Amino acid sequence: MNVLEFSQGGRAQSMQLAARALTIAGWTGRSPSAVQHHIDELAAIGVAPPKQIPTLYRIARDLLTTESVIETIGNSSSGEAEFCLFNLDDQLYVAVGSDHTDRALETHDVALSKQVCAKPVSRECWRFDEVEEHWDQLMLRSFSTRDGIKCLYQEGSVAELLHPRELLSKIEVPFDHGNFLFGGTVPVRGTVNGAESFRVELYDPVLDRTLVCEYQTKVL
Repeated sequence: MNVLEFSQGGRAQSMQLAARALTIAGWTGRSPSAVQHHIDELAAIGVAPPKQIPTLYRIARDLLTTESVIETIGNSSSGEAEFCLFNLDDQLYVAVGSDHTDRALETHDVALSKQVCAKPVSRECWRFDEVEEHWDQLMLRSFSTRDGIKCLYQEGSVAELLHPRELLSKIEVPFDHGNFLFGGTVPVRGTVNGAESFRVELYDPVLDRTLVCEYQTKVL
């Protein structure tokens, strides 16, 4: 069982989560046009459209990591900025992470493509009840670094995605202690591509704070 250690809300308090289940939510846009945009975005690299919207993928829990380097098979993988939710002792927390995915394999089998890559998450988290009232003001961003050049890769409001309460209502089993969920992503700027390093941010403009997940990829 994978054990993750977090600091909560920037304070010295340290918490450990023994992940019991990991779910990746896909195609979680609130508007049909946003969902179609992401479908078209992936279709451009050969990924078949989903049979169900949203789609929930059950992933091996040991893929969760807070390490700063992940290993990949080949250079065809890339990250995705996502807010994350997890339940620890019946308290809901927010983190930020990257649904790192093998794009070459994704054109053959989406579920399998998500199973072959580690899922980096931030070392820090917030209590969900601290941000629930102003949730839609939070911003997701990602930056990719290729050949030493850092570029903005994604930027969008979480208001573009299903609200956490609605998303959790679509999970068939109780989201209880030890459950971890990736909540979907916002469109990329340009085309989907890989990078030697990737940085994901979840910014709270009301409390002026940011969750960060940053990692490098090592190609095997």
